[in-house]
Amino acid sequence: MYKVRLDQFEGPLDLLLFFIRRDELDIYDIPISKITEDYMKSLQTMKEVNIGLAGEFIHMAATLMRIKSKMLLPSPSLEEDEKPEDPRLPLVRQLLDYQRFKKAAHSLSSLERVRSSYFSRGQTQDVPNTEESGAVFIRNVSLFDIATYFKSALDNQPIISPYELHREMVSINDQKAKLLAYIDGDGSLRFSSLIKKLNDKVEIIITFLAILNLIQEHKIIVVQNELFGELEIQIISEKN
Repeated sequence: MYKVRLDQFEGPLDLLLFFIRRDELDIYDIPISKITEDYMKSLQTMKEVNIGLAGEFIHMAATLMRIKSKMLLPSPSLEEDEKPEDPRLPLVRQLLDYQRFKKAAHSLSSLERVRSSYFSRGQTQDVPNTEESGAVFIRNVSLFDIATYFKSALDNQPIISPYELHREMVSINDQKAKLLAYIDGDGSLRFSSLIKKLNDKVEIIITFLAILNLIQEHKIIVVQNELFGELEIQIISEKN
Protein backbone atom coordinates (compact mmCIF):
# COMPACT_ATOMS: atom_id res chain seq x y z
CA MET A 1 0.00 0.00 0.00
CA TYR A 2 1.32 3.47 -0.92
CA LYS A 3 1.62 6.10 1.76
CA VAL A 4 1.37 9.77 0.83
CA ARG A 5 3.70 12.14 2.68
CA LEU A 6 1.77 15.37 2.35
CA ASP A 7 4.70 17.61 3.30
CA GLN A 8 6.61 16.58 0.20
CA PHE A 9 4.18 18.17 -2.26
CA GLU A 10 4.60 21.77 -3.38
CA GLY A 11 0.96 22.19 -4.33
CA PRO A 12 -2.17 20.52 -5.71
CA LEU A 13 -0.69 19.92 -9.18
CA ASP A 14 2.29 18.19 -7.59
CA LEU A 15 -0.08 15.93 -5.65
CA LEU A 16 -2.12 15.07 -8.75
CA LEU A 17 1.03 14.21 -10.71
CA PHE A 18 2.04 11.89 -7.86
CA PHE A 19 -1.24 9.97 -8.23
CA ILE A 20 -0.77 9.79 -12.01
CA ARG A 21 2.79 8.43 -11.69
CA ARG A 22 1.94 6.09 -8.82
CA ASP A 23 -0.97 4.44 -10.62
CA GLU A 24 0.63 4.72 -14.08
CA LEU A 25 -2.32 6.68 -15.40
CA ASP A 26 -2.52 8.27 -18.83
CA ILE A 27 -2.25 12.02 -18.25
CA TYR A 28 -4.27 12.58 -21.45
CA ASP A 29 -7.08 10.31 -20.25
CA ILE A 30 -7.30 10.86 -16.50
CA PRO A 31 -9.87 8.68 -14.68
CA ILE A 32 -11.40 11.69 -12.99
CA SER A 33 -13.52 9.75 -10.47
CA LYS A 34 -10.52 7.82 -9.13
CA ILE A 35 -8.14 10.76 -8.97
CA THR A 36 -10.80 12.94 -7.33
CA GLU A 37 -11.38 10.27 -4.68
CA ASP A 38 -7.63 9.97 -3.98
CA TYR A 39 -7.28 13.75 -3.83
CA MET A 40 -10.21 14.22 -1.43
CA LYS A 41 -8.82 11.47 0.84
CA SER A 42 -5.50 13.31 0.95
CA LEU A 43 -7.25 16.55 1.88
CA GLN A 44 -9.11 14.72 4.66
CA THR A 45 -5.78 13.39 5.95
CA MET A 46 -4.41 16.93 5.99
CA LYS A 47 -7.32 18.02 8.17
CA GLU A 48 -6.89 15.06 10.54
CA VAL A 49 -3.21 15.85 11.16
CA ASN A 50 -3.97 19.57 11.47
CA ILE A 51 -2.14 20.60 8.31
CA GLY A 52 -3.49 23.93 7.15
CA LEU A 53 -5.07 23.72 3.72
CA ALA A 54 -3.86 26.41 1.35
CA GLY A 55 -6.53 28.04 -0.78
CA GLU A 56 -5.15 26.49 -3.95
CA PHE A 57 -5.69 22.95 -2.57
CA ILE A 58 -9.32 23.78 -1.85
CA HIS A 59 -9.70 25.45 -5.26
CA MET A 60 -8.38 22.31 -6.96
CA ALA A 61 -10.84 20.16 -5.01
CA ALA A 62 -13.68 22.31 -6.34
CA THR A 63 -12.23 22.07 -9.85
CA LEU A 64 -12.08 18.27 -9.70
CA MET A 65 -15.65 18.03 -8.43
CA ARG A 66 -16.84 20.37 -11.19
CA ILE A 67 -15.09 18.28 -13.87
CA LYS A 68 -16.55 15.10 -12.40
CA SER A 69 -20.05 16.59 -12.44
CA LYS A 70 -19.70 17.72 -16.06
CA MET A 71 -18.61 14.25 -17.13
CA LEU A 72 -21.72 12.74 -15.53
CA LEU A 73 -24.05 15.07 -17.42
CA PRO A 74 -25.30 14.13 -20.89
CA SER A 75 -23.39 15.82 -23.71
CA PRO A 76 -25.15 18.81 -25.27
CA SER A 77 -26.54 18.31 -28.75
CA LEU A 78 -24.00 19.36 -31.37
CA GLU A 79 -23.65 19.35 -35.11
CA GLU A 80 -22.60 16.03 -36.63
CA ASP A 81 -19.04 17.20 -37.31
CA GLU A 82 -18.62 18.76 -33.87
CA LYS A 83 -17.15 17.04 -30.84
CA PRO A 84 -17.85 18.18 -27.28
CA GLU A 85 -14.81 19.56 -25.48
CA ASP A 86 -13.47 17.20 -22.85
CA PRO A 87 -14.01 18.92 -19.46
CA ARG A 88 -10.66 17.47 -18.33
CA LEU A 89 -8.70 19.33 -21.01
CA PRO A 90 -7.90 22.55 -19.04
CA LEU A 91 -6.63 20.43 -16.13
CA VAL A 92 -4.50 18.28 -18.47
CA ARG A 93 -2.93 21.44 -19.90
CA GLN A 94 -2.11 22.72 -16.42
CA LEU A 95 -0.56 19.39 -15.44
CA LEU A 96 1.56 19.24 -18.60
CA ASP A 97 2.76 22.82 -18.11
CA TYR A 98 3.56 22.18 -14.46
CA GLN A 99 5.40 18.97 -15.36
CA ARG A 100 7.50 20.87 -17.91
CA PHE A 101 8.44 23.64 -15.49
CA LYS A 102 9.12 21.17 -12.70
CA LYS A 103 11.57 19.42 -15.01
CA ALA A 104 13.24 22.73 -15.88
CA ALA A 105 13.53 23.61 -12.19
CA HIS A 106 15.10 20.21 -11.55
CA SER A 107 17.60 20.94 -14.31
CA LEU A 108 18.58 24.12 -12.48
CA SER A 109 19.27 22.10 -9.33
CA SER A 110 21.20 19.50 -11.31
CA LEU A 111 23.41 22.16 -12.86
CA GLU A 112 24.44 23.17 -9.37
CA ARG A 113 25.78 19.68 -8.79
CA VAL A 114 27.34 18.97 -12.16
CA ARG A 115 30.94 20.17 -11.95
CA SER A 116 32.02 18.65 -15.24
CA SER A 117 30.40 21.49 -17.18
CA TYR A 118 32.46 24.20 -15.49
CA PHE A 119 34.49 26.78 -17.34
CA SER A 120 37.52 27.70 -15.21
CA ARG A 121 36.97 31.01 -13.43
CA GLY A 122 39.14 33.70 -14.89
CA GLN A 123 39.60 31.92 -18.21
CA THR A 124 38.39 33.82 -21.25
CA GLN A 125 36.28 31.99 -23.79
CA ASP A 126 36.82 33.90 -27.06
CA VAL A 127 34.06 34.11 -29.60
CA PRO A 128 35.09 32.08 -32.67
CA ASN A 129 34.79 33.53 -36.17
CA THR A 130 33.17 30.40 -37.59
CA GLU A 131 29.93 28.71 -36.67
CA GLU A 132 31.56 25.28 -36.58
CA SER A 133 32.30 25.58 -32.89
CA GLY A 134 29.57 24.59 -30.47
CA ALA A 135 31.26 26.51 -27.65
CA VAL A 136 29.16 28.20 -25.01
CA PHE A 137 30.15 31.85 -24.76
CA ILE A 138 30.84 32.58 -21.11
CA ARG A 139 33.62 34.78 -19.81
CA ASN A 140 34.80 34.38 -16.24
CA VAL A 141 31.51 32.62 -15.45
CA SER A 142 30.57 28.95 -15.30
CA LEU A 143 27.22 27.40 -16.11
CA PHE A 144 27.19 26.59 -12.40
CA ASP A 145 27.28 30.32 -11.55
CA ILE A 146 24.31 31.05 -13.80
CA ALA A 147 22.30 28.08 -12.51
CA THR A 148 23.07 28.99 -8.89
CA TYR A 149 21.88 32.56 -9.40
CA PHE A 150 18.60 31.48 -10.98
CA LYS A 151 18.07 28.68 -8.44
CA SER A 152 18.41 31.24 -5.65
CA ALA A 153 15.86 33.50 -7.36
CA LEU A 154 13.58 30.50 -7.81
CA ASP A 155 13.79 29.54 -4.13
CA ASN A 156 12.72 33.06 -3.12
CA GLN A 157 9.44 32.76 -5.02
CA PRO A 158 6.23 31.04 -3.88
CA ILE A 159 5.34 27.66 -5.38
CA ILE A 160 3.91 27.50 -8.89
CA SER A 161 0.16 27.60 -8.46
CA PRO A 162 -2.64 26.54 -10.79
CA TYR A 163 -3.52 30.23 -11.12
CA GLU A 164 -0.10 31.01 -12.66
CA LEU A 165 -0.32 28.10 -15.08
CA HIS A 166 -3.87 29.01 -16.07
CA ARG A 167 -2.81 32.37 -17.53
CA GLU A 168 -1.25 32.71 -20.94
CA MET A 169 2.49 32.08 -20.67
CA VAL A 170 5.35 33.73 -22.50
CA SER A 171 7.22 31.42 -24.85
CA ILE A 172 10.99 31.03 -24.75
CA ASN A 173 11.25 32.87 -28.09
CA ASP A 174 9.18 35.78 -26.76
CA GLN A 175 11.33 35.91 -23.63
CA LYS A 176 14.50 35.94 -25.75
CA ALA A 177 13.17 39.01 -27.57
CA LYS A 178 12.32 40.68 -24.25
CA LEU A 179 15.81 39.96 -22.89
CA LEU A 180 17.48 41.57 -25.89
CA ALA A 181 15.15 44.57 -25.54
CA TYR A 182 16.02 44.93 -21.83
CA ILE A 183 19.72 45.41 -22.57
CA ASP A 184 20.58 49.07 -22.24
CA GLY A 185 22.48 51.37 -24.61
CA ASP A 186 25.81 50.04 -23.34
CA GLY A 187 24.85 46.58 -24.56
CA SER A 188 24.72 44.99 -21.11
CA LEU A 189 22.21 43.96 -18.44
CA ARG A 190 22.97 43.12 -14.81
CA PHE A 191 21.40 39.94 -13.44
CA SER A 192 20.12 41.84 -10.39
CA SER A 193 18.20 44.23 -12.66
CA LEU A 194 16.84 41.35 -14.70
CA ILE A 195 15.57 39.38 -11.70
CA LYS A 196 13.59 42.42 -10.50
CA LYS A 197 11.64 42.30 -13.76
CA LEU A 198 10.54 38.67 -13.22
CA ASN A 199 7.31 38.07 -11.33
CA ASP A 200 7.13 34.35 -10.57
CA LYS A 201 8.76 30.92 -10.83
CA VAL A 202 7.38 30.30 -14.31
CA GLU A 203 8.92 33.51 -15.68
CA ILE A 204 12.24 32.81 -13.93
CA ILE A 205 12.51 29.33 -15.47
CA ILE A 206 11.55 30.58 -18.95
CA THR A 207 14.15 33.36 -18.65
CA PHE A 208 16.87 30.90 -17.63
CA LEU A 209 16.09 28.74 -20.66
CA ALA A 210 15.99 31.85 -22.88
CA ILE A 211 19.46 32.90 -21.69
CA LEU A 212 20.87 29.45 -22.42
CA ASN A 213 19.31 29.61 -25.89
CA LEU A 214 20.82 33.03 -26.61
CA ILE A 215 24.24 31.84 -25.42
CA GLN A 216 24.06 28.81 -27.71
CA GLU A 217 22.99 31.05 -30.60
CA HIS A 218 26.10 33.22 -30.04
CA LYS A 219 23.97 36.32 -29.40
CA ILE A 220 25.04 37.03 -25.81
CA ILE A 221 27.79 36.27 -23.34
CA VAL A 222 27.62 36.24 -19.54
CA VAL A 223 30.52 37.93 -17.76
CA GLN A 224 31.74 38.62 -14.24
CA ASN A 225 34.34 41.37 -14.24
CA GLU A 226 35.67 40.66 -10.77
CA LEU A 227 35.65 37.85 -8.21
CA PHE A 228 32.23 37.70 -6.49
CA GLY A 229 31.15 40.56 -8.74
CA GLU A 230 27.81 41.02 -10.44
CA LEU A 231 26.86 38.68 -13.27
CA GLU A 232 26.17 40.62 -16.44
CA ILE A 233 24.70 39.79 -19.84
CA GLN A 234 26.39 41.39 -22.83
CA ILE A 235 25.42 41.45 -26.48
CA ILE A 236 27.98 39.80 -28.74
CA SER A 237 29.24 42.25 -31.33
CA GLU A 238 32.00 42.02 -33.90
CA LYS A 239 34.34 43.64 -31.38
CA ASN A 240 33.74 40.74 -28.94
